[in-house]
Amino acid sequence: MELTLPGWARLPALLRWLRDPAMLRRAALAAVIVNVLLVVTGGAVRLTSSGLGCPTWPKCTADSLTPTSEYAAHGKIEFTNRLLITWISVVVLVVLLLAILARRQVKLAVLLVLTVPAQAVLGGISVLTKLNPWVVASHFLLSIAIIAIAFVLWWRVRQQPAGQPAMAPALRAAGWLLLVLTAAVLAVGTVVTGSGPHAGDKGATHRIHFAPASVAQLHADLVMLLIGVTVGFAVLARAAGASQRVQQASWWLLGIELAQGLIGFVQYFTGVPAVLVGFHMFGACLVWLACLTVLATVAGRPAGAEAAASIGASAIRTVDQQRV
Repeated sequence: MELTLPGWARLPALLRWLRDPAMLRRAALAAVIVNVLLVVTGGAVRLTSSGLGCPTWPKCTADSLTPTSEYAAHGKIEFTNRLLITWISVVVLVVLLLAILARRQVKLAVLLVLTVPAQAVLGGISVLTKLNPWVVASHFLLSIAIIAIAFVLWWRVRQQPAGQPAMAPALRAAGWLLLVLTAAVLAVGTVVTGSGPHAGDKGATHRIHFAPASVAQLHADLVMLLIGVTVGFAVLARAAGASQRVQQASWWLLGIELAQGLIGFVQYFTGVPAVLVGFHMFGACLVWLACLTVLATVAGRPAGAEAAASIGASAIRTVDQQRV
């Protein structure tokens, strides 16, 4: 006769499954992906002139939570982007739950959860200010910061190889310099967009009153500087005998930077077509993630911290097995 365990008797097994480090790692990676997706859909809203497709916030219109026929396709595009925040909320709440159960990176998971209402409110302010370019730029940069938080959380819960050799101080300093330069490139890039032709909606009249050509030149100069520093980092990593992973990360960063630079060059001399701008926004996220990867490989957590986390997780699993 086959015995069927009651639901409550299966709870320990379920908890062990949820406490598996792989679960938290996958959820954290999902948080990175959905926040990159938010940047892409936000770009689609801007490039289709749908930024005011829902002319108010938090409702779409004064009398409706959802788009009305008056705003047609533009309203649907903007509202779809708003709905993505709901999915992001679900993902980051799952990350928090798994972090609590695994007792790993709980503070960082809480910070990630808190970014969701901050992002939603800033998006609402951008609508209420009729797409003020400085607010829109802040909205993008906040997304970049959130991607960094999600990435760091994912990186820290990955199973790192034990006993990683200490990196040379010069290499770590160069990694931080890459991060600062990349952040500067992204920040100036938002000013280029804010002074360019894509305001986000026909009803958006606010623009950043800088000469687009001058700001674009500054942006290009910073990109060239970033590429030069990346080459220097790759050479330094090889000379310092850094691990293969560090060297590969630096060359991946350089390749993505060159591809991103090519897209920017072509879009500037072809009248800034919307499609290329969209690819450029996605490329900006890839450059940022590649830069974070380089920095993480040279300034990651000490091996002892990873070992302690692994021992703690093993202890939790042992206790659960004894309860069963």
